[in-house]
This record gives sequence, C-alpha cells and structure tokens, in this order.
Amino acid sequence: MLRLFRKPILAIGVAGWFFTFNTAPTFAGLVGSKPASEILNSKREEELAKVQRALESKEVQEKLRAYGLTKEEVESKLSQLSDQQIHMLAKASDKVLAGGDGVGLAIGVLLVAILIVVLLKLLNKEIIIR
Repeated sequence: MLRLFRKPILAIGVAGWFFTFNTAPTFAGLVGSKPASEILNSKREEELAKVQRALESKEVQEKLRAYGLTKEEVESKLSQLSDQQIHMLAKASDKVLAGGDGVGLAIGVLLVAILIVVLLKLLNKEIIIR
C-alpha cells in the first residue's frame, strides 16, 4: 500500500483532489429581488439627473437662451423623451461634465450642440445660420 503512494503523480492527484473538494467552503443565502420596472425607473432617473446637471452649466444655458428656449420648455421636452433618447443624452452629458483637455472640450461642445439641435427639433423651432 505504501508503495502506491510513493508514486509522485498519484500523490499530486490525491492532494489536488483533497484541496479542491474538501477545503472549498460553500455559502448559501437569499438574494433580494426587485421588479424590472423599478430598476428601469431608477436608471432613467439617474440618467435624467445627469442630463439636468449638464443643462445647469453656464455654457449650455447660454446656448439655450441664444436659441430662444426657456428652462420650462426644456424641462417639458425632457419629460417627453424616451428611455433611449435620455440614455444618449446622459452619455453625452457625462463627457461634458468630465471636462479635460481641449479635445475633450471640443467634443463636449459638439455633443451639447447636438443636444440643443435635438431639443430644437422636438420643439419645432427653426435653426437659421447667417
């Protein structure tokens, strides 16, 4: 019997078996669940808060005033946007809020301009460039 355990491959195999299956603790517990609607609503609210933070910046407010939009009009249109549109605006506003170097600023201004154009189109306003 001892001759059998003197073989190194068998000894390593038995040791691996014991370490793998005998020392691994197991845990069990209950996992809380939430309805899918709550998760979607909370995500929408978080993204809407990001967009509103971006809209509170001075540059964006000046651009909106230049296009003739009031804060109430923007708020009413934000409440009418779909989840996908709000997600797109939240991603754009993350880049605006992050700041950074000149390239990031240029991209941020471009994204804010796209946001303004989308809002203007939703409000049926005309964009006239002279």
